[in-house]
Amino acid sequence: MSYLRYAKLEDVDAITYLIALSARQLGGQFYDKNTIESALKSAFGVDTQLIKDQTYFVIEKDFQLIACGGWSFRKTLFGSDDNNLRNPEKLNPNKEAAKIRAFFIHPEFSRQGLGHKIIKNCELEAIKKGFNQTELMATLSGVDFYKKHGYHGDKTIIHTMNDGNTIEFMPMVKYFA
Repeated sequence: MSYLRYAKLEDVDAITYLIALSARQLGGQFYDKNTIESALKSAFGVDTQLIKDQTYFVIEKDFQLIACGGWSFRKTLFGSDDNNLRNPEKLNPNKEAAKIRAFFIHPEFSRQGLGHKIIKNCELEAIKKGFNQTELMATLSGVDFYKKHGYHGDKTIIHTMNDGNTIEFMPMVKYFA
């Protein structure tokens, strides 16, 4: 049986492993190997601020992390601790959207409702904190998942990563009011 819980700093190594595994196997259908490896150095990865804020979740089964994802009340839209675009300033829930962040699923457990469980939990928490919308930067592999959960976006962007390589993302938003 699996269960959802807040991530802890002690989980960072296991989350890092899960993100890399998910990105390489599930993201490999949408991005080439070089792009994924570059993304794992900045665009994908653990943001320990989310863990410290208790807005990042993991799903564990038999002492193995099989899914992770979270939300944030801070301005940083995506990326790991190593991302050069970080902004830890707090958002104003009356004017700005909460951020949905860093969803990754173990390939052996994909399409089993784990992402659904995490996103619903994130949205409920954001609403409780006064937010009436969320936004995210979807990987191409995540676009259909987010659309199925009510997120809207129609144009992709090209993001330049720390090492100069680029990756294609889709900005998406969801309104609750």
